[in-house]
Amino acid sequence: MTRRLLLLLAAAFALTAAPLAAHDMWIEPTTFSPATGEIVGVKLRVGQDLLGDPIPRDATLIDAFVADGSAGRVPVVGRDGLDPAGYVRIAHPGLLIVGYQSKPSPVDLQADKFNAYLKDEGLDAVAAARMKRNETASPAHEIFSRCAKTILRSATPSDADGDHALGFTLELVAERNPYSLARGQDLPVRLTYQGRPLAGALVVAINRLRPSEKLSARSDADGRVRFRLNNDGMWLIKAVHMIPAPAASHAEWASYWASLTFQL
Repeated sequence: MTRRLLLLLAAAFALTAAPLAAHDMWIEPTTFSPATGEIVGVKLRVGQDLLGDPIPRDATLIDAFVADGSAGRVPVVGRDGLDPAGYVRIAHPGLLIVGYQSKPSPVDLQADKFNAYLKDEGLDAVAAARMKRNETASPAHEIFSRCAKTILRSATPSDADGDHALGFTLELVAERNPYSLARGQDLPVRLTYQGRPLAGALVVAINRLRPSEKLSARSDADGRVRFRLNNDGMWLIKAVHMIPAPAASHAEWASYWASLTFQL
């Protein structure tokens, strides 16, 4: 009971404090290449440079937690307070897309921390809006939601078997199967907000083995970026989008954090 309480407190702190230092959240499965019939643990992580702390399962924060593949969409099951946050069985060979979307959580940030966060995540339009309203020196009240995905592969990769949208508010979709890439080939990725292409957003790719060598690009008019992934290992692709918060939220800004992980 003590261990479970500590895990729940750690999860609440991690989710509440994440934007304070512009921390990322991602899905890290127990294996990216499971065998057919294998049960995979789905771990939620929050941190930086692919070094993170666990986020145990909390049903009150889950908006969607699903796995989608050739057999259709199924829920990712689990028990509250545990890490991994969920489990999924690999029913058929091919790619399986696992996704987690959280409900909005509130956070209050001091001006210097919020301004640094806007700069780090490329949210120039929000920074400009705050400057225009003389709010740069003011604290910010924000609600944030997580939109995380990971791609698992079972059996031989194929370009015909690719990533696809899960219907998340902010979503990254690999437009080519990353497991079929040869070294030196580009991976096209599309970013959408409410199902429509999001232009001008900063999209960043991070490799676990070389986290300081980040790749970054702004999405084009079709929401697309291209990354040449020359390193093996686990990759995280991420983006953040921020809009004025709904009046009923009692916040000024609403942010959505999208992430996509896979392993080359």
